[in-house]
Amino acid sequence: MQKKQAKTEIKIVENAEKISEKLPEDRDKKIEELTELLKRLQADFENYQKQVEKQNSHSARFVKKDIMLKMLPIIDSFHQAIKNKGNKEEFIKGVELIYLQLNNFLEAINVKPIEAIGKKFDPHLHEALMYDEREEDNIVLEEIQKGYMIDDAILRHTKVKVSKKRDNENQNNNKTDSAQ
Repeated sequence: MQKKQAKTEIKIVENAEKISEKLPEDRDKKIEELTELLKRLQADFENYQKQVEKQNSHSARFVKKDIMLKMLPIIDSFHQAIKNKGNKEEFIKGVELIYLQLNNFLEAINVKPIEAIGKKFDPHLHEALMYDEREEDNIVLEEIQKGYMIDDAILRHTKVKVSKKRDNENQNNNKTDSAQ
């Protein structure tokens, strides 16, 4: 029985040696396969990036073309107005037409003016350049420069003059000054 056990042990040792010899070979083969897979994935990703860049470039060109096609009638109107600069009435009509066309163009590309006058001052929409003392606080009194939004994003803040509440001391001083 010891002979049989010894033979079995020898076979086990021989098989273990064979397996251990195979392991580095299989491991190296697996590393090569994974390296090749990684290289293919990296190449695919680089190709994808180039394709996306190309599509973005094409989209940007298409958007520019679309915007310019909408702008051309306005440019034509400018040329027509300039031709009529000698005739004051025609020139004014031309400028009014251009203003209307520009507003229609802005509306077509979803650019809207920010309404400000009479509204509560909002630092997200307005930029206060001047203050004037009044009874009410933080009300937009005047637009100095129009602001615009595209969709829900601010293109330019409205530059405004804002009311600032008079302090009571100032009001009391004014009342006593006028009483004397």
